[in-house]
Amino acid sequence: MDENKDYGIEDRERDIPEDIYIYKSSDEIEKKKKKRGFKGSLFSYIALALVASIIGGFISLYVGPSLYGNILPNPNSNQYASQPVNINTTDDLNTVSAVVKKAMSSVVGITTLQTRQFLFEQRDVEGLGSGVIVHSDGYILTNAHVVDNGNAREIKVLFDNGDKVPGRVLWNDPAIDLAIVKVDITNLPVAELGDSENLEVGEIAIAIGNPLGLEFERTVTSGIISGLHRSVRMDQTTIIDDLIQTDASINPGNSGGPLLNKRGEVVGINTAKIKSAEGLGFSIPINSVKTIVRDVIDKGAHNPVMLGIRGIDVQEYQLRLGIDLGIREGIIILQVDEDTTASKSGLLPGDIVVKVDNRNIESMQNLKNVLYKYSIGDKATLKIIRNGEEKEIEVVFQEEK
Repeated sequence: MDENKDYGIEDRERDIPEDIYIYKSSDEIEKKKKKRGFKGSLFSYIALALVASIIGGFISLYVGPSLYGNILPNPNSNQYASQPVNINTTDDLNTVSAVVKKAMSSVVGITTLQTRQFLFEQRDVEGLGSGVIVHSDGYILTNAHVVDNGNAREIKVLFDNGDKVPGRVLWNDPAIDLAIVKVDITNLPVAELGDSENLEVGEIAIAIGNPLGLEFERTVTSGIISGLHRSVRMDQTTIIDDLIQTDASINPGNSGGPLLNKRGEVVGINTAKIKSAEGLGFSIPINSVKTIVRDVIDKGAHNPVMLGIRGIDVQEYQLRLGIDLGIREGIIILQVDEDTTASKSGLLPGDIVVKVDNRNIESMQNLKNVLYKYSIGDKATLKIIRNGEEKEIEVVFQEEK
């Protein structure tokens, strides 16, 4: 049989029985699948995506939060994060109002007449400040500069009830910018004195005073304790150490007024503001004033105690001699006077005083300010460095002759 002979089979594709399979190449099969299924697949993908997004949103909103931290790990958790700090807050506005009600009646305004030289003539200039009543028999604490360092020609004290009476200076010291004024009135409302040693940066601070004039008398400002143990140069010769820094607004008429804590206790006497910056006010810690107030009330005067030494700041000493003692703070005793607290306590020239009780000593001015806390007969422990070794010496302050 001729294999190439055509038996009448037409050149067309015949019906193929079901039990006969025709094998085609994989490329042909894939082409047919794509051609046949593309349209249907596109709509399927879109529908599937919509359904998946709806289900996913439902799970994230309602199911996921209940699983995090239980079945599923919390994505915001951090095993190294510190434990949260619980802060029991109070309503600061109500706190300030309560403080004002408690302390306002013990705050006074102080007006003065001060004599100033203008070219070829003298003129009276009005001064204004604030004060706080520290004893019911008419003792008022204020700044020395409010009463012109004791030189004011006239002093008037304005009380909360509107009374205005004359006052006189009993004691003042420009070195620490403090003064005590006396008025002849009794049964006055007295401010409660707090403890400035326990102050912490960040706690609430409230100032009351008469900024810019009596038309703004008894203005209340509030803020926080911004810093502690600050030193501020008042003028070319005076530096006041150990001040409280606050952002409670303090203006010129606030000088001498109280800085109060959240319990309405006086923790400082407002004294200065940095004019070149906002929110930088300073107050004298009340603990450094208590001894002075007690002495003036009990004895009529306060005589600051003295060690009876002559010394120099460590830093200045090292700069002058070009040496390094390995010490950055303290004073070096150059001379010990005879028959003084220092001589009787065994202090020697060359000793470096670095601490009085718990107060660091940075300079001679700083030592003077620290000694204002003591009275005649009080004891203190001095930490000194002698021949490279630390020692503690107890001193008993005596009256200098």
